[in-house]
Amino acid sequence: MTMSTFDILAISSRRLCPGKFLRQIEKIAQAQPAGIILREKELSEEEYTALARAVLKICEGYRVKCILHTFVNVAIRLNCKAIHLPLVVLRQEAGQLGFFKTVGVSIHSPEEAAEAEKLGASYLTAGHIFATDCKRGVTPRGLPFLQSVTEAVHIPVYAIGGITPQNAKMALASGAGGVCVMSGFMSCADPKQYLSEFEKALRKPFSAGI
Repeated sequence: MTMSTFDILAISSRRLCPGKFLRQIEKIAQAQPAGIILREKELSEEEYTALARAVLKICEGYRVKCILHTFVNVAIRLNCKAIHLPLVVLRQEAGQLGFFKTVGVSIHSPEEAAEAEKLGASYLTAGHIFATDCKRGVTPRGLPFLQSVTEAVHIPVYAIGGITPQNAKMALASGAGGVCVMSGFMSCADPKQYLSEFEKALRKPFSAGI
């Protein structure tokens, strides 16, 4: 799969954020990544709804794509037309996601990637590619896995897991259409500078292509 641009998605994690979560989200939105995925799937539906409402307002203010996670009904109620789902949820909801313009799906094998594409996924996240503290002690799947996924589908694949400005170019060379970054965005003091490090390393402009 050949991509003319290389996108970066920020994924939220309140537990990795040392300061005020919504302030960090605002700083990330100011940096203008291709999108922000509000993960936080351990929250109750009521808690997630309240947080999603606040994050959507921030993203709208900076014209950054906000992608809600798992809670399909919450996204519909809040008129958010972008959702990211575990494959098991996509299987349950397949054929009932016509409301959404963007449907992202997490996969862990080329076979799952092909299945997700057939079920209507707009893009995929595949990982974890490199070693990461988020999955300490778990062997990363690596770049050959990423390449096998990108070759199995015709939709963008975003590499996730241990992504840094220093190794993102290897993900691009393996066919990825972009990367997802969680801890880097959640913990950095200056997301705009952090994003620029990716741009300098890749020497390619970012584009909100999802």
